[in-house]
Amino acid sequence: MLKVYGIQSCDSCRKARRWLQDSDRPHVWHDLRGDGLEAADVQRWLDAVGPERLINRRSTTWRGLDEATREAVLDHEQAAQILNKHPTLIKRPVFEHNGAVHVGFTDSVRSKL
Repeated sequence: MLKVYGIQSCDSCRKARRWLQDSDRPHVWHDLRGDGLEAADVQRWLDAVGPERLINRRSTTWRGLDEATREAVLDHEQAAQILNKHPTLIKRPVFEHNGAVHVGFTDSVRSKL
């Protein structure tokens, strides 16, 4: 089953959920703030897409980080710890479907779901 990770207040997440509901696609919603975030999930996403793709550099959280933390989050090993501490740094939504991880809500991602 398709699993969607995101934040309820995120516009892209709301669009994705609406699209999934309108197209009658069964899915499970996981709110990163309300339901929490498992370290294993973050590590799996980093392994699948890497920190460059997973990190949202346009987020308010990113802009609030000091330069050392910004550099550290791009390191695969340190990224998991930082993303677990700051889940709003994760580009959203994150989809897990048929063993694959997709990030964002673009036409390319929609075609793979």
